[in-house]
Amino acid sequence: MSEQTGSGGLNEYIKHHLTHNTSEVFGSEALSKFNFDSWIVALVLGLLFILWFGLAARKATAGVPSKGQAFVEIILEFIDGQVKDTFHGDRRSVTPLALTIFMWVVFMNTMDLLPLDLFGWLVHVTAGPEAAHHTYFRAVPTADLNTTFAISASVFFILIGHAVSAKGVGGFGKELVTAPFHAHGPMKLVLVPVNLVMNIIEWLVKPVSLAMRLFGNMYGGELVFMLIAGLMGSIYTFVPGVIANAAWAIFHILIILLQAFIFMILTVVYIAGARESH
Repeated sequence: MSEQTGSGGLNEYIKHHLTHNTSEVFGSEALSKFNFDSWIVALVLGLLFILWFGLAARKATAGVPSKGQAFVEIILEFIDGQVKDTFHGDRRSVTPLALTIFMWVVFMNTMDLLPLDLFGWLVHVTAGPEAAHHTYFRAVPTADLNTTFAISASVFFILIGHAVSAKGVGGFGKELVTAPFHAHGPMKLVLVPVNLVMNIIEWLVKPVSLAMRLFGNMYGGELVFMLIAGLMGSIYTFVPGVIANAAWAIFHILIILLQAFIFMILTVVYIAGARESH
């Protein structure tokens, strides 16, 4: 049985693993407290993605590709094919964005497959049991709402950039107050606030839905791993626990890939919609 489970029961065990390693910046705890563990893991994984694909691009050859190059090319062709089917404009900036989102989210989601008590065990070995009990570290950035909202907020501003690029500032502003309900004469002015409110809701729903969908699925998957580990953490249930964890991990691989794909493809769909006129 894990130390947290043995000392405080299942509730304390789950509470411990749901607690972030937080840090304060700018001297204000209320306004600047952020989850350091999510930030550092997301940053490291993003840099690993850049390093991997950057090295693959440098070593790419026109002849028979290596296994590593072939794997990267398969991913690139898959993403570009999905973008081509969804977005019918210039893909030179959209495909790299889709690739970055897909691979980065996959990397972050995959952290859920690491052993739940791995980081606690490392602290236990290096600094002792007391330090392990008071050390918090959540390794899945996408199970943190701050991370998913940060990514979706970035997508939101990219969407606005595409809309302004395609329609101009005036055209984009005009569309906000004249669509989706079109009218002529006095009714045109009456429908301006209605159209504006409807468009604001439509634009805000996109990042919120992206963030909540990814967060909800990854948080739920992480919680299942915690329940399995907490309920089957004793020596008597070790083998059933391993089997249950392995079964859930195999199923969870599908969720990891599917959620990354959905986030990526919806981003492309939203970009295509942002560039079209109502």
